[in-house]
Amino acid sequence: MGKGLAASLVRETGFFEARDGGIALAAHFGNFAARSEALREATQAIAGKYGKPLHGELYAVVEKWDDAPVAQLDRAAVPWFGVRAWGVHVNGFVRKRDGIYLWIGQRAANRQAYPGQLDNMIGGGQPIGLSPEQNLCKEAWEEAGIDRDLALTARKAGEIGYVLERPEGLRTDTLFIYDLELSESFTPRNTDGEVASFTLMPLPEVAALVRDTDKFKFNCNLVVADFMMRHGFITPQDGEYAELRRWLKSGSF
Repeated sequence: MGKGLAASLVRETGFFEARDGGIALAAHFGNFAARSEALREATQAIAGKYGKPLHGELYAVVEKWDDAPVAQLDRAAVPWFGVRAWGVHVNGFVRKRDGIYLWIGQRAANRQAYPGQLDNMIGGGQPIGLSPEQNLCKEAWEEAGIDRDLALTARKAGEIGYVLERPEGLRTDTLFIYDLELSESFTPRNTDGEVASFTLMPLPEVAALVRDTDKFKFNCNLVVADFMMRHGFITPQDGEYAELRRWLKSGSF
């Protein structure tokens, strides 16, 4: 959030106060419902004043994943306030005689965020009130037509965190990463209109896209690179291995 916007929230809403070089919700908002309502009104004010569209999906405001939420906030507004967000990303892969292939999605051209860019087979933000596994099943069906039984065969492969400034604000995100092995006969099909098409690509082709282009949605590059390291496509003998490993572990890019 820019300094001008922060100052206007303090001045115009009455919900915030200057604190420690930044702003914070006023102390009298003492519970989840009160804080959530204050953030809702502030978010609507920002959206109206600056023409920023809201998403309509609510995220938990927490510092750590296992913390009790102190409030809820529209997904679109999360980076405006620098709030930490979580998401679920799934590598859908197929083993063939000549190596591993990844299912890569292309985001629909009418998407509000990152239209037309390449994406992991399944990826979505973590709404309040769902566990990662419940969200995995929801996103698997919406994005790839995968039923619950198949989705739950996905293996949790760790987490990736990052902090960076984007045009929409400060992204402070953690992604829960899963690998889902699929048969050669399976083809994903989108059910919610968010994905225009899927392509099954050999790892060298995916690696070239990550290395040489900006076609992937920014955080999907990290998920793909992590997959390639874990599956032995990128090895310690590769010149970039140590630096890439350090980046993925530190969340500094």
